[in-house]
Amino acid sequence: FKGGKKQALQFLVGQVMKLSKGKANPAMAGEAIAKAIAEG
Repeated sequence: FKGGKKQALQFLVGQVMKLSKGKANPAMAGEAIAKAIAEG
């Protein structure tokens, strides 16, 4: 992801959507995942 791999982030967002059975907001999930990765 850190190297700019958008597919990796999209995969993780997809997993969040799968686990939440589509109830999660994909935009917010993506931001949260990106922030968590950036923080280390």
